Amino acid sequence: MELVKHWAARLDDYVIDLAWSPDGAQLAAASAAGPVALYDAQSGTLQHQLAAHDEGTNCIAWQPLAARALEQGAAAHAPAPILGTGGQEPRVKLWDAGVGQHIATAELGEKSGEWVEHLAWQPRSESDTTGAAVCAAASGRQLHLLRADGSVLHRLAPAPKSISALAWSPDGTRLASAYFGGVQLWDSHALALEKELPYAGGIQALIWSPDGRWLVSGNHDPSVHLWQPAADLELQMSGYETRVGALAFDPGSRWLATSGSTDCCVWDCSGPGPEGREPAMLNHGARLCALAFQNRSGGLLAAGSEDGAVKLWSIGGAPNPSRSSRSSGPLRATVTMPAVATKLAWSPDDSLLAIGTRDGTLYTLRYRA
Repeated sequence: MELVKHWAARLDDYVIDLAWSPDGAQLAAASAAGPVALYDAQSGTLQHQLAAHDEGTNCIAWQPLAARALEQGAAAHAPAPILGTGGQEPRVKLWDAGVGQHIATAELGEKSGEWVEHLAWQPRSESDTTGAAVCAAASGRQLHLLRADGSVLHRLAPAPKSISALAWSPDGTRLASAYFGGVQLWDSHALALEKELPYAGGIQALIWSPDGRWLVSGNHDPSVHLWQPAADLELQMSGYETRVGALAFDPGSRWLATSGSTDCCVWDCSGPGPEGREPAMLNHGARLCALAFQNRSGGLLAAGSEDGAVKLWSIGGAPNPSRSSRSSGPLRATVTMPAVATKLAWSPDDSLLAIGTRDGTLYTLRYRA
């Protein structure tokens, strides 16, 4: 395999969020200071610099392609890519990324004074004709559902404590919101609370398996907790060195990669799940801080650690990935960055790996099998 530098750029502060457009044509990178840069994916040319949020940007999220095609009709050949941004103010801004223009602002309520910490667009399938796309925005204890024109569709009942993570189910029918004390599952059609999943502790990360079977939290205590909401099943995986802030599933929903130590711990979630199984322990030598599986094949896992290293592991191709081992194992490449990675993101076609860092440098690496 080959992994080479494709292009690099520099932001004015550390890279707080990073996301490829659904068609892979653009890469959006948010600076913690506020500006959001839009780059051409192939050339690295800066296309637009969005003012975003003066006091600082916290999160960015692209509207899914299927949703945009649905809203603009089957005749639309090139719908304008919409990017949502949230920051240190009680509002979400929506941008036409094709021309770099602000198109709408969703006001979440000045009285709250809460920042927007999390954004997540509802996944939509090509066959879904039930309505327009919805963006979930978390601000303090409040969860807002926004339309693509910036209007507020619904404000859900406040969570018991501040919302710490959001995750839509892959089919878009349920929205999971985490807080200190548990997870709330919301029915996206009825706009009602479907289920409470108690957890006695703080939750930092939340993710669904791509098949919608598992809902997983990375916790402060430190541990990983797994739910099967449909079967009312819970599993707890403990023994981590530090809180678990990074989680990643392969597209086949079998392998769950977790941070929380100097080893990348990979659990086999097939069949009855990881309980009673020994995980793969992929040695980094420094605490893990970022994880990302490829989107299609899922054969490669990118993992960043506090020493500035980004390693590529061939999970799908490993002869026995579920066997515990502290050897180099299925290591395919190591890249030493000049600063610690804050975000990792594969392009939709898995040909490019974007790496955002603490010193504001943005790298894209080209991968060839």
